[in-house]
Amino acid sequence: MAQVLVRGLDQETVERLRRRAESRGRSLQAELKEILERASRVDMLKARQLADQIRHSLEGPFHSDSASLIAEDRAR
Repeated sequence: MAQVLVRGLDQETVERLRRRAESRGRSLQAELKEILERASRVDMLKARQLADQIRHSLEGPFHSDSASLIAEDRAR
């Protein structure tokens, strides 16, 4: 499994995260892992929603038949 090192966090931030982890009955590492996994799922969910919106906007007979356009152009 991959590892990540985050440098430059101030002590106050680390303490807030440690308290958050403790209140949830987790180690700091487990809490940070959960936070990062949840954040990545949210981004993926947004991407899927956007893809669904685009797919929906492209549904239907809104596009011309490219084969007939090519045939018309060749007939000129």
